[in-house]
Amino acid sequence: MSDRTPRWALAEDGDGWWHAAPVDPADGVRMRVRDPADAIRSAPPGTRWVWRSTAAVYPRLLASGVRVERCHDIEDAELLLLGHEGRSGEPRSAAAAWARLNNAPVPPDPPQRAADPRAQDSLFDPQPAPVSLDAVLAVHADQARRQGATAHPDRMRLLVAAESAAFLVAAEMNRAGLPWRADVHRALLSELLGERYAGGGEPRRLAELADRVSAAFGRRVRPDLPAEVVRAFAKDGIKLKSTRRWEIQELDHPAVEPLIEYKKLYRIYTAHGWSWLGDWVHEGRFRPEFIPGGTLTGRWVTNGGGALQIPKVIRRAVVADPGWRLVVADADQMEPRVLAAISRDPAFMEVAGRPEDLYTAVSRQGFSGDRDKAKIAVLGAVYGQTSGDGLKNLAALRRRFPQAVAYVDDAAKAGEEGRLVRTWLGRTCPPPAGSGEGYEAGDGGVDPGEGEPDGDAGARQDREDGWTPSYASTNSRARGRFTRNFVVQGSAADWALLLLAALRQATAGMRAELVFFQHDEVIVHCPAEEAAAVAEAIRAAGERAGRIAFGDTPVRFPFTTAVVECYADAK
Repeated sequence: MSDRTPRWALAEDGDGWWHAAPVDPADGVRMRVRDPADAIRSAPPGTRWVWRSTAAVYPRLLASGVRVERCHDIEDAELLLLGHEGRSGEPRSAAAAWARLNNAPVPPDPPQRAADPRAQDSLFDPQPAPVSLDAVLAVHADQARRQGATAHPDRMRLLVAAESAAFLVAAEMNRAGLPWRADVHRALLSELLGERYAGGGEPRRLAELADRVSAAFGRRVRPDLPAEVVRAFAKDGIKLKSTRRWEIQELDHPAVEPLIEYKKLYRIYTAHGWSWLGDWVHEGRFRPEFIPGGTLTGRWVTNGGGALQIPKVIRRAVVADPGWRLVVADADQMEPRVLAAISRDPAFMEVAGRPEDLYTAVSRQGFSGDRDKAKIAVLGAVYGQTSGDGLKNLAALRRRFPQAVAYVDDAAKAGEEGRLVRTWLGRTCPPPAGSGEGYEAGDGGVDPGEGEPDGDAGARQDREDGWTPSYASTNSRARGRFTRNFVVQGSAADWALLLLAALRQATAGMRAELVFFQHDEVIVHCPAEEAAAVAEAIRAAGERAGRIAFGDTPVRFPFTTAVVECYADAK
């Protein structure tokens, strides 16, 4: 490789010492230290550190005041490479990779650690058996060889480096925490839900709404039990499959209005109520555990806390420290712009490069200026809407941007045929169900104000894909719909990794801290005097990420950016 960035490996051999060595022996001599921070301080500046897991090492370094510029995460790289090789589902730990190299029995991956809202980082988490420094060096060398054997080695190297950088970002975000005013949150809960009754019952407002629902049915019905509500409607001659808002809101029944209001408030009560506040907010910070690449498409998840589903009303509690600001940036029409870049459709790239709303620009290309129709057509191409008006709009889009539509059509066909499908940088969709993974359609994400009451939603792992793995599903059409979206959403997730890496680099000399990220939104907490520079850094990072990921194209990646004291004011 032409990259001459110093590379060192770091491992805890299990003898109470940490061991470090240069990947190229000509770059230095081995070290043996009690504290891994000493190894970091002793190595050349800018070293790329090779270790088994960033989540296992970096929080300890941050606690010692040591920040690492670059790393190579062995276990994440193994996951990406196994997927590329069509071996999704095989153990991806460093110990497993070392065993495969030596034709030894491969140990299973340890079970996923449950969310602990009292843990500020993973410093005291139970750790798997140590992997020796020599094993880390050998696995790293094998991974370098395997990256070089992929269809697009430079892209795969970029993906591995970008996602390794994302794990550094995630650890730093977990340590920094999202500013959160517990007093404001408590006042919001009292305003929305009313006072709490002794004994742990529902708060006053929910109890009143539950009484109204029961009165509307003429009998006691618990609105927090969907099956009971469905039966109650059935007794009144109304057949329902569920109690989702879209299914009940047009019904002519007196229970509908209080039921919808109950569901909205109950969701807040269970997902972000008083119990959630006591568990997750400490010392003015909310610290969910951000996990890069937690979904099939590479989007991030959080292990508990419901961080990716914060209702707008609750965002009023996210308040910057005195003298500080929140710089909130949303990528504008990110996925259609990514489709333009990866499909190399000349007309679509030209539209995606204009300094205006993308759907408005598309609407002039065969939709008579109707922005809504243009948006439906573009999203229909990405998500596979092939009936009704969606089919008609898709046909119009195909005439104007044939290469873009063909790109997602080809991905859908490959998925239906059971072939491996990859993002632009090389993240791979798992094999079909017969090989260990199936797919079923989701609903495109969860509206925090809707959905079924589901207990302590804040303690579950957030999944935002809109598609979820199902070991029961073998439907090839379902897999085709997934892979159609996968190549776009996954490539957008890859672009976002590069955005975060570039933004982290641009803000390294500032007091600013990255404190929140989901697939198209980033929040930086910074002193007021740094806000303008941070906003510019986000803009520049988005453009830089586009160039690095997709090369020299006309496609722009703009942001809608707000500098606010309160998160709710950004929308």
